[in-house]
Amino acid sequence: MKLNCDLGESFGRWQMADEAAVMPYIDMANVACGFHAGDPLTILRTLELAVHDGVQVGAHPAYPDLVGFGRRSMQCTADEVRAMVLYQVGALQGLCTAVGTRVTYVKPHGALYHDMLRDESVLRAILSAIASYAADLPLMLMATPEAGEHRRLAAEYGVGILLEAFADRRYTPEGRLVPRGEKGAVLHGRGQILQQVREIAAGSVTASDGRQYPLAADTLCVHGDNPEGVATIVEIRRELG
Repeated sequence: MKLNCDLGESFGRWQMADEAAVMPYIDMANVACGFHAGDPLTILRTLELAVHDGVQVGAHPAYPDLVGFGRRSMQCTADEVRAMVLYQVGALQGLCTAVGTRVTYVKPHGALYHDMLRDESVLRAILSAIASYAADLPLMLMATPEAGEHRRLAAEYGVGILLEAFADRRYTPEGRLVPRGEKGAVLHGRGQILQQVREIAAGSVTASDGRQYPLAADTLCVHGDNPEGVATIVEIRRELG
């Protein structure tokens, strides 16, 4: 199972993650495109690290929300969503070209990610943007019980799907993430996280009600925006091989 991580999210003097420490242990870097985080120099340096360590680059587009880190939903039309995704993917590809790599998939960030899961019009707008830019770029979205329907919709646009699970987030019995504002939404103990990683690798997850549910995913999202997070990623890499 490939590990993906949100990177390129520093902004000027505000530093988020030790990307040089994280990059050797992941397979896929979801690189911010400037709308929720990241600035041109930060993004360029992230891409250079990805090239150095042979890591795939994915575009991580978001709503234009620097203050809220892209975690606040915005009332945008389908045309606006399509245009903002196209703009961000294109900008990232421009920097990729400069360092000898390319965007290989798209993973929306934050509120845009969750909005596409609950609102078909948002999902269709994102799929339309990807299809018109380069249909060979798969869309990464959360592995949920609706995965079959998401694949069907994506197929209408000729776009592939990558299903993602989360190493450090608690799941609901309905197969979604416990909202960040609720107690226990984020797993902090390394033991808890590694146990969930083992379960996901085996095709299941223990939800907030204590019961196990099936979960099939292509890639696992890890977070390394603190020293403990980096150490945990190293352990997850060892666990999965």
